[in-house]
Amino acid sequence: MDALEILSDLENCFPYFQPIISADEQRVIAYEVLGRYQSEGNIISLGPFFQDDQIPDEYKFEVDLLIVRKALEKALELEEDVSIFINRNAELLMYGHGEPFLQELLTFEKRGLRLQRIVLEISERKYQGDLNQFDHLLQYYRTYGIKIAIASIDSESPNFERIGQLDPNILKINLQALKSSATGMNFNDVLFSLSLLARKIGATLLFENIEMSYQLQFAWKNGGRYYQGYYLHPPSAEFIQRDLLKYRLKEKFHDFISYEKRKLEAVFNTAEYFQAKVQEMVFKNRKAGYEELFQALIKEMDQMAFRMYVCDGDGFQKSANIIKSKSGWSSQSEYIDKNWSWRPYFLENIIKMRHEQKGILSDLYCDIETGETIRTFSFPMNGNDYLFIDLSYQYLFEHDQLL
Repeated sequence: MDALEILSDLENCFPYFQPIISADEQRVIAYEVLGRYQSEGNIISLGPFFQDDQIPDEYKFEVDLLIVRKALEKALELEEDVSIFINRNAELLMYGHGEPFLQELLTFEKRGLRLQRIVLEISERKYQGDLNQFDHLLQYYRTYGIKIAIASIDSESPNFERIGQLDPNILKINLQALKSSATGMNFNDVLFSLSLLARKIGATLLFENIEMSYQLQFAWKNGGRYYQGYYLHPPSAEFIQRDLLKYRLKEKFHDFISYEKRKLEAVFNTAEYFQAKVQEMVFKNRKAGYEELFQALIKEMDQMAFRMYVCDGDGFQKSANIIKSKSGWSSQSEYIDKNWSWRPYFLENIIKMRHEQKGILSDLYCDIETGETIRTFSFPMNGNDYLFIDLSYQYLFEHDQLL
């Protein structure tokens, strides 16, 4: 992109606005400002201009400030509860120590635009400057009520420690990774960690680049409060009616909820099935040792399970691993006395089983040893013995409501 052409033709630089929709209200709650340029009748994105390392920061700042000024001028006509997301990489934000940009915002504040409506969508990628100064600038902006969003987090970019340091109001998750089956599982793992972090620091999840229905469903299922993407509405020069997507989203959410309820019902019924089955076999073999119990379980659950073992209430393994391979079932005595209390939710589930005297079917998770997606059924055998039965991916696949 020819920077000089753009700088000499600034009147043809202008903002586009992409709506951001909330899950709770199903209406527009914000717009992201995007730069556009009209050349020979074609409207093109200014993204490559701002991302070009060869273009001096002062050129970028001049164009950006013009886009922001035009966007905020138009934003004055919006309702008071609609926010404006403004993209800023670290270099651009630090230009002039951040003061020229702030002064522009303060000019609009005097005209009635509350700065609490401004969300700075920041990116630190490739930033070589002083992070302490950058952090101080963000804190300075916060004193004016400006909110901070971390931009375009994906499967390759999350730095959890750094996100925690920045303490953003919003984490913006890029759903482009969902298009690749190669990064799908890795992305799920990253997203799970991000959702825990967001909950801990009180941040909201915003999913962007939603281009298909399944991506919207993914965002809804994974705790996304805000959504953005071409599937909902493309960027445009004008604002849209706030409730334009309300009916469509209500229908979509109804479908998502119905599907999720069916899955939850299937999980509940499966847990009840295993509760009855395992309880009966444990009762019948209550006077027998672990080996006899495992043999009875194998006969009943050969096509369901691939690993069984017993732990005490502190997570120390009291039995060998009974594991299934291509050659059949075998025993792994080296697992005796290993401790599993460090695993997430282990002790929480022990206490729950102890109080309710009932088994638990786990969430889906990736098995450390096999790398496969599995579930585990845990069952309280007596005062301090707990039986764990790992269900195979093949079994879950054959009962796809469990996946």
